[in-house]
Amino acid sequence: MSEITKEATQEQLLYANILEKGMLIGLGLMFITFGLYVFGIMKPVVPLDQIAAYWSMPVGDYLAAINHNFMHMDHAPTGWAWLHHLGKGDFLNFLPVAILSGVTIVCYIAIVPGLFARNDKAMGLICMATAVILILAASGLLAVGH
Repeated sequence: MSEITKEATQEQLLYANILEKGMLIGLGLMFITFGLYVFGIMKPVVPLDQIAAYWSMPVGDYLAAINHNFMHMDHAPTGWAWLHHLGKGDFLNFLPVAILSGVTIVCYIAIVPGLFARNDKAMGLICMATAVILILAASGLLAVGH
C-alpha cells in the first residue's frame, strides 16, 4: 500500500492552476456579458421588459415560445445552436457558462502527459476516458432519451 502524503502532486497543482484561471476567465466574462445584456449595449432576442413572462416555462417550452415570438426560425434553437446567436445579448451570456463548463475538460487533458510520465498509467487512462466522455457529452453525441 502506498504512503499517504499531505503534499500535492504536480498534476494536482497543474489541474488546480488551470481550473483557477478558467474560473476567473469565465467569471469575468460572466460579469461583462451580463452587463452588455442588462444595460442594453447588446440587443437581446427577448426584450428585457418581456423576459419575466417566460421564467416559469420549462426549457423546451421557453425555446419554442421565444422562437415563435421573436426568432421565427424553422426549429427552436437547441444544443449548440446558441453559437449562431452570439450577437444577441441574452445568447452571449451562454459563452461564459460554456467556458466554465469546459474548463474541467482542459484540466484533465493537461494532466495526462504528467501521469504517464510518472508511470501512473491507470490514472492517465481514467483521465483520458473522462475527457473523451465529457467531450462527447458536450457535443451532443451521447444524447439520451430523444
